[in-house]
Amino acid sequence: MSILVGAVLVVLVLALLAYIFTRDSLRKYDLPEGQRFSPADANAVAASAAAVKALNKRLRDASGPLEKMPWSERIHSMRETMDTFFAGADTSSVVTPVDAAGVPAEWVVAPGADCSRRFLYIHGGAFMAGSSKGYRVLTDKLSEITNSAVLAIDYRLMPENKRLDSVTDCRISYDWMLENGPQGPDSFAPTAVFVAGDSAGGNLTLALLAWIRDTRRAAPNAALALSPVTDARFVSPSIRGNLDSDVILRPLAKRLAWVPGFLVGLAARYMAGHNASDPVVSPLLGDLAGLPPILVLASDCEVLRDDGRRYVNKAVEAGTDASLMLWDNVPHVWPIFYHDLPEAAEALEQVDRFFERHS
Repeated sequence: MSILVGAVLVVLVLALLAYIFTRDSLRKYDLPEGQRFSPADANAVAASAAAVKALNKRLRDASGPLEKMPWSERIHSMRETMDTFFAGADTSSVVTPVDAAGVPAEWVVAPGADCSRRFLYIHGGAFMAGSSKGYRVLTDKLSEITNSAVLAIDYRLMPENKRLDSVTDCRISYDWMLENGPQGPDSFAPTAVFVAGDSAGGNLTLALLAWIRDTRRAAPNAALALSPVTDARFVSPSIRGNLDSDVILRPLAKRLAWVPGFLVGLAARYMAGHNASDPVVSPLLGDLAGLPPILVLASDCEVLRDDGRRYVNKAVEAGTDASLMLWDNVPHVWPIFYHDLPEAAEALEQVDRFFERHS
């Protein structure tokens, strides 16, 4: 009898966990879809498909082996791959390493860029990989198209550090950037300030915006989030729905897809290294009113598509000027592949127009 009672209690506890950790109260933010972009004609469609196919093969060759590696080896390999993937790309900016109040960083300044316009860039990499060096191909382009000095930071990574350490480093860097330019402290008073990040860096960007608002700091003119993580609970429909079509994130998301529904919340808490429902790590779950203009870009076939969609729709409901732009059949954070994909150049053109409107 006691065994039966114990079994019933276990079932009830599991059912309670399933309810607590897998309920999804944000489905109402799955619509509207956002502005969609597709090739204009048959020739463009064919050219795009060929370019995407070639890039996806290169990405699979780079990330495919990760699926079979032990976790510790996987992290090391991820870091090496991200730091060297664009090693041969041409850039024209002057790169200057700096110490941003204890946070390693570098100024990336395109020829002729206005250093009174400052742009904080927060790289992606699942909070465990990525670096300012590995992202120079993108920060160089952002400095050029936004006519600004880009401060690319190297926030502390997991698992050597806590998840919230990355949040702290972004806050410190933002404050430092307001008071320092490429020529030194108070060299130019900022005439415009921007913030952007991709994937994990998109998460940190959106969390930073809420902190800036809540602490009454000088807000950026506008912010950009490329394929951001907005809900660390991993309950957005595309997390599982787009698993097979996401070439880049599949090696990381595949393990989560096998987690039983009632354990997703526990797995999410473990992966976040913090309460996954805290808006500090899940900006979607916070107050999205009173934020600066925000542009979110996402691919229709990536696992984080609905993280971005839900964030924008909730932000618009709260009165924030936010917009979502979706592209078909492109990889996660595709604007960084502007040397390879016509859609990346198109996306960067939209980014340029967005920041120009809010300068």
